[in-house]
Amino acid sequence: MTATHAFWLAGRRATGDATFDVTNSYDGRLVGTVSVPTEAQVEEAVAAAHAVREEFAATPAHVRAKALNHVADRLTERTEEIARLISAENGKPIKWARGEVGRAVSVFRFAAEEARRWNSGDAQRLDTDQGGTGRLALTRRIPKGVVLGIAPFNFPLNLSAHKVAPAIAVGAPIILKPAPATPLSSLVLGELLAETELPAGSWSVLTVPNEAMPALVQDERLPVISFTGSGPVGYAIMDSVPRKHCTLELGGNGAAVVLADYDSEADLDWAAGRIATFSNYQGGQSCISVQRVIADAAVYDRLLPKIVAAVEAQVTGDPADDATDVGPLVSEDAAKRVEAWVTEAVDAGASLLAGGKRDGATYAPTVLADVPADVTISREEVFGPVLTVKKVDGEAAAFEEVNSSKYGLQAGVFTHDLQTAFRAHRALEVGGVVVGDAPSYRADQMPYGGAKQSGVGREGVRYAMDDYTYERVLVLTGLAL
Repeated sequence: MTATHAFWLAGRRATGDATFDVTNSYDGRLVGTVSVPTEAQVEEAVAAAHAVREEFAATPAHVRAKALNHVADRLTERTEEIARLISAENGKPIKWARGEVGRAVSVFRFAAEEARRWNSGDAQRLDTDQGGTGRLALTRRIPKGVVLGIAPFNFPLNLSAHKVAPAIAVGAPIILKPAPATPLSSLVLGELLAETELPAGSWSVLTVPNEAMPALVQDERLPVISFTGSGPVGYAIMDSVPRKHCTLELGGNGAAVVLADYDSEADLDWAAGRIATFSNYQGGQSCISVQRVIADAAVYDRLLPKIVAAVEAQVTGDPADDATDVGPLVSEDAAKRVEAWVTEAVDAGASLLAGGKRDGATYAPTVLADVPADVTISREEVFGPVLTVKKVDGEAAAFEEVNSSKYGLQAGVFTHDLQTAFRAHRALEVGGVVVGDAPSYRADQMPYGGAKQSGVGREGVRYAMDDYTYERVLVLTGLAL
């Protein structure tokens, strides 16, 4: 694992003049050394992608589908190896890393299926008006151009897959920029793409540092930007290129609402278990992890001790151990930030019911109650294993509390009532409402994205394919319709 890793330039391995190290946040060991592209090599990759865009767009669907299926098959064959790599570079517990590889497999398979059936054309008779007599419109979708995909550290393989697979499916060249903390699994993805027959130049994986990003973002040959990461960075990108198409998958502070009708012991055990698991999975480093629990007063007193017990049962430790539920955060600095936010809340009057301790980059699963509304952890995305619990009176108050956040990614609503489910879907200002479970559920084929400051646009294979393309109409004249 500690050899120097090349990046992928226009489909081939390449190395630059500089390197950087990737370390394991749990024990500090060196995981790998990665080569950094030079400015000239970045220019070569962009120029190659721009030059091949028409050829790639014209590639037969079966060629693109075959390549996508090949990547899915090879990910399946190498699941354990790649999961170990994700765990080592990211600190993610191995059981969650295996799940991430499995999800990436699904993304590439879904993209292969969509590549075969996508863009069959939509024919429209125009003779519904006299001026359209004998005319037929055929609408197809055309790639907007080269995609710049900027991936985050928390799902280094699967969120790279969500950028690469839809681009290949529509025939749009892509330059993938992985997070500097976790580039190794993206480089393996490049290795698998290199085994396919995709045109040279149609993809690159460039391990450039973050400070090199503004030049790529500004490059006019990259008209589509797909970014997953923090709100300040995402909106800075969009503001700097107002004429480009930007998809931004940003932060959240996911709410789990437990309503009064969810009141049996089995109901509350299920809710507490799901809340505990998904406030702490990936170390809480997921945009849709549970950060806020909003419980009706009718169930609050019974639910709270169940949540605390379920959180305390989470196993914290070595991410390479199959028994570990919660590993380290991506860095010690990240854990120190979480620690500071919890300390601020407790100093302001919040009750610490579980956790609240840091050991290096690891932060113990934590539960807070009675948290003031004006402290940082109430307003921002904690991106760590911390949840807050609040008592409210009734459905309307619960939904109002969900909507009080500036974020709106997903929400979970624990209820048995179908009418309540539809009211939640109508009332909650989020991109997705999950009924009967935590807000952390995501199927990789469904539309995924947020409202308010959680971003713009949607991922999910078919929805990203639409995002990367535009409609072009062909009008045929003089037909006997």
